Amino acid sequence: MTAIAENIFKEAVQLNPIDRAELIQRLFYSFDKTSNRQIEDNWKAEVEDRVSAYESGKIPADTMENVFERLCKK
Repeated sequence: MTAIAENIFKEAVQLNPIDRAELIQRLFYSFDKTSNRQIEDNWKAEVEDRVSAYESGKIPADTMENVFERLCKK
C-alpha cells in the first residue's frame, strides 16, 4: 500500500461505523459504475414493488423476531 493510501486508511478507521460503511460502499462502487447503477436501479424497483404489494394487502408482514428465527434455522 502506498503512503497516501496508508494515511487514508489510518484516518478512515477512526470514523464511526456508519461513515466507514458508507465509505466502503462508495469505494466498492467506484470500480464499475455502469453495472452498479443497474443493480441499484433493480433493487430500488424491487423494494418499491414489495412496498406496493404490502400496502395493497397482496403480501403480509412478519415480525422481526419471526424473520430472525427463520434465518437462524438455516
